[in-house]
Amino acid sequence: MPIQNMPVALQPAIQQGFLDREFQDGLNSALGYRAVADREPIAIAVGETVTKTRRGLKAPVTSPLLASGNTNLDNGLSPSAFTIEQYTLGINMYADTIDLNVVTSTVGIANQFLVNAKTNGTQARQSLDRLARNALFNAYMGANTRVRVTLGSPAVTFSVDDIRGFGSVLVNGVYTAVSATNTAQVLVGSNTYTLTGVAADASNVSSAVATGGISGTLTFSGNVTVADATALNTVTHLNGPALVRPNGKYYGGSAFASTTATSALASTDLLSLGAIEDAVALLRNNTGIVDQNFNLYLDNVSMRQIFADSDFKTMYQGQYGSAEARAGKMFNLMGVNFIPTTEAFVQPSGNGVAVKVRRPILCAPGALVEGDFAGMEAQAHDVGGMNSEVSMIDGVAMITRGPLDRLQQIVAQSWYWIGGFVAPTDATATSTIIPTAGNQYWKRAIVMEHAS
Repeated sequence: MPIQNMPVALQPAIQQGFLDREFQDGLNSALGYRAVADREPIAIAVGETVTKTRRGLKAPVTSPLLASGNTNLDNGLSPSAFTIEQYTLGINMYADTIDLNVVTSTVGIANQFLVNAKTNGTQARQSLDRLARNALFNAYMGANTRVRVTLGSPAVTFSVDDIRGFGSVLVNGVYTAVSATNTAQVLVGSNTYTLTGVAADASNVSSAVATGGISGTLTFSGNVTVADATALNTVTHLNGPALVRPNGKYYGGSAFASTTATSALASTDLLSLGAIEDAVALLRNNTGIVDQNFNLYLDNVSMRQIFADSDFKTMYQGQYGSAEARAGKMFNLMGVNFIPTTEAFVQPSGNGVAVKVRRPILCAPGALVEGDFAGMEAQAHDVGGMNSEVSMIDGVAMITRGPLDRLQQIVAQSWYWIGGFVAPTDATATSTIIPTAGNQYWKRAIVMEHAS
């Protein structure tokens, strides 16, 4: 469909669909964190946040029904119910634009249109990929931090490097702010304390600020000892997600809690197949998933460390003709899809952390949910043809608007997306339902921290 009032020289490019193709190529040019997200439409007129409910299962029955109790109308049975949990998906609008002057442009008009369209597509892809990455890491990097400043004497409040994951607790399936009524159990140093409050610092000094870290204070129901609240000691929410570091420096809720934090990483703690195998084992134990591969998002330095690992060398010894050896990267190994990305978080050394820290993340299906606002599709149908062309490409709206200026020279090419990403919880998958499961709220991904 030609755009009304569009210069005649530009109409053929739009009619032949060149702009749509270039925009789509930009969106699909690389795999990233968004690829792991389950897509869900967000209906029109439901507000800016949507609460989703996920049901749990009932515990298996292993005791026989007693013959003596099999009487009356209920046959000796008492009704039981399944549990539920809820998560909230917030939606926002993200957009950008680029202008083209059809008169003063020094390159071919059609080519410049294609360049602009592809650039917009690349920008949109990277924007959504980072939103997906941030949602994943905010959930799965939370609830494990360290004491930032040693207490001078026992006190109920002390400073930590990152408060993410400590501010809420599940109450009857609803994620609720931590308070004196809704408390959480937290391991500080060598002992467990009852958390009653969380507050962010006015000025963020977290060593993990580049990865979304937020420094702040934790408040407990009773005094924390100086021995426990000593700088660099670990602080772990007992319902926090599992995290794997090389050489046994990992934690995963109360069952796997260790006495180390990110600050314990040394230059010898490089990524290994052993660490990846540990993460796969934890993920399979927590989810019960045994017949699907997991996606591992990692940067090229992390990939390089795997190639130098002794287990990998033994596995591929003499196989110089393998696809891995020829391409210089892995594709699938031991139930893991290796997906290189340049969007991986890298934390510089300093602030109590001795080495540069890299963070691959291993994801199971369902680790992330993407909500796409249905109103975008409706707007594309309603507005298209009114001096503009609106196309939906992979859930993103592409708008090409004809000139509205006095000289009829400025064409606007824009994109926007309305939606959000959330990492839903799986707290109902307890050891009663999955005997090997831990007590983590989040069970479908595992961050791996290692030195570089």
